[in-house]
Amino acid sequence: MDFLKINGGHGEGGGQIIRSAITISCITKQPIHVENIRNNRKIPGLRPQHLTAINILKKISNAQVIGAEIGSTELKFIPGNIENCELIEDVGTAGSIALILQVLIPVIAISQKKLSLIIKGGTDVLWSPSIDYTQYVLKEAYSRIGIKFDLELTKRGYYPRGGGEIKLQVYPSKIKSITFSKRKTNNVKLICSYSKLPFEEIDNKIKEIVKKLTDANFIVNIEIKNEEAIDSGASMLIYSIDENSIIGADALYNTKTQQFELDLNKFIENFSIDENLADMLVVPASLCDGKTKFQTREITEHLETNLFVTSKITDCKYGIGKIKEGYEIIIEGISNSSVK
Repeated sequence: MDFLKINGGHGEGGGQIIRSAITISCITKQPIHVENIRNNRKIPGLRPQHLTAINILKKISNAQVIGAEIGSTELKFIPGNIENCELIEDVGTAGSIALILQVLIPVIAISQKKLSLIIKGGTDVLWSPSIDYTQYVLKEAYSRIGIKFDLELTKRGYYPRGGGEIKLQVYPSKIKSITFSKRKTNNVKLICSYSKLPFEEIDNKIKEIVKKLTDANFIVNIEIKNEEAIDSGASMLIYSIDENSIIGADALYNTKTQQFELDLNKFIENFSIDENLADMLVVPASLCDGKTKFQTREITEHLETNLFVTSKITDCKYGIGKIKEGYEIIIEGISNSSVK
C-alpha cells in the first residue's frame, strides 16, 4: 500500500499533527503513516484524547488502523468510505472534547455526511480551546466557510475528572474560500462559567477584565453562569464578531494565582482573526476551490505545523507575508475529487 509518511515530530511536534493528518486522510482517502508522534513531549506518544478521535474516525470511515494505543509513537491510518453515524463516546478522562471535535466536524461535513454524537470528557481544560470557544467562535468561522454543525453543552467538565458532556450534530456541507480583513466592531461578548468557586471572587476578576476592555473603547456584554461540574473550575471567553473579523480569547481560572490566565492585549490588538482560529481554518481552507485570506498578529508553531502537514497531504499552496500589523496568510485550496 502507498502510505504518505509524515514526521510527527515536525514543528511543535504535538497532537496537532495527528489531528490534521487523520482529518485530511479521511477526507481525501489518502493512507498515512505518522512516525515520531509527540516524541519531544514529557509523556511521548498517543494520549487518550488522541485515541478517542482516532477510534471515532475509524468507526465513521471504516478505516484500518495500526498503532492506536496509548503511548504509541507510530500510527498507520487507512481510511475507507465514510458513513452517517449516531455515536456515544467517552474519553474516560478530562481529555479535551473540543480538540476531538476539531477532527470530527470537518471530516463529516466536508464528506457530505451526517453525525449525531454524545461525548463525555473535558469541556474546559488546559492546552485546548474551551467548549464555549468552539460554540461561539469556531462555529461562526466554520459557518462562513460552509461547514454546518450544532452543539449543545449538557454538563461542564474540568480537570482532573472531566465528566463534561456535549451533544453534537454535523450536517453535509459545501465549503468555499473566504476572506477576513480588519475588525470594525467595538462590541464584545464576555461569557464566564464557574463551578464550586465563590461568585464574588470570580465577579471581581471579571470586573478587572471588563475595565481593561472598556478603557480600550470596547462595549462589553457580560454573562456569568454558575454551572455545576464534578470538579471546581471556571472558564471565560471573550469574542467579537463582525462581517470582516472573528476574534476570540478564552482562559481558565487559576485557583492558585486567583487569575484568569489570559493575555488580554492579544485580544485588544488583534484585527482579523485570532491565532487559534487561524490554525483551525487551515484544513478546510486547503480543500476549498479558491484562495482563503486572513491576517493575524503572529504565526504560532501550531499554525506553521498545520500549514506544513496540510500542504504535504493535499498539495495546497500557501504563502505568509509580513504586513504592518502582523502577517497575512493566503491558502490556495485544491480541487480534490473526494471533496464535493
